[in-house]
Amino acid sequence: MHATLPLMEVSDFPAIRRNRLDTLQVNLGYKCNQSCLHCHVNAGPTRTEAMSRETVLEVIAFLESTEIATLDITGGAPELNPHFRMLVDAARDIGVRVIDRCNLTILHEPGQEGLADFLRDNSVDIVASLPCYLEQNVDQQRGKGVFEASIRALQLLNAKGYGKPGTGLTLNLVYNPQGPALPPAQAPLETDYRQHLGEQFGIVFSELYVLTNMPIQRFGSTLISKGNFEHYMDLLKNAYQPQNLESVMCRSLLSVDWRGFVYDCDFNQMLGLPIAWKNKPRTHLRELMGADIANNPIVVKDHCYGCTAGQGSSCGGALAA
Repeated sequence: MHATLPLMEVSDFPAIRRNRLDTLQVNLGYKCNQSCLHCHVNAGPTRTEAMSRETVLEVIAFLESTEIATLDITGGAPELNPHFRMLVDAARDIGVRVIDRCNLTILHEPGQEGLADFLRDNSVDIVASLPCYLEQNVDQQRGKGVFEASIRALQLLNAKGYGKPGTGLTLNLVYNPQGPALPPAQAPLETDYRQHLGEQFGIVFSELYVLTNMPIQRFGSTLISKGNFEHYMDLLKNAYQPQNLESVMCRSLLSVDWRGFVYDCDFNQMLGLPIAWKNKPRTHLRELMGADIANNPIVVKDHCYGCTAGQGSSCGGALAA
């Protein structure tokens, strides 16, 4: 695995600061039942990192002590963490909106037979990875058979009411480019997704998010191996749009790793770039209990151009129409 941070350490990305904290994004561990080429986490079946029950309880305590509106749960496949359902139950009891970043195929894994019902019963928003609506492209990026399993999972979720108007059950899909290119415009691609998935498989969904592939971990290493890293970074920098700085996710989101340490975003977490707080080398979530981090400087490097290039990119899709 090639390290990309040394290639981005010297950066001219503009300095930015935090706004009010609205979302806590928690990574429950790096274990996953897939190994996708575009994965910025380098997640996979052999990873063993997983958030402990003790740390999950600290996350719950933090939610109780703040006015955070949204808990965004990610991984790996976050559902593989044995404390996933406990965290969801607790957050919903507090009144916090919960997002599950689901790879869809996890719904078919042994031991996850009741997962769709659990998510529905707790009104959990699902953000589901489906990097294309064509089988060949998905299987090339995520593994043979993943497209077919993903379609079956989407049909199951539709049967539970997800993605259907009036149910209040949100099902958003996520598109990633196949390689070192910026994603196409979000709105027309969403139209294509709706038409193809609806006509071919009877699938409906709420919204499509398009995400830019980040030059870190597995995807970044692949760029280096193929000699495309510098070209891709030039692409991101040349497409930089300063207006996207106003709505990048790191302004209102705090990322928590499986040990409970905090970062400005999930990408900084994967690069080992902790939040800048009181000159500490790294900060644990419990140390921010009761703290006001508004106006705190955000740690930036050249990978931040990935969030500000073109239409912009965030965990909620494009930043600009």
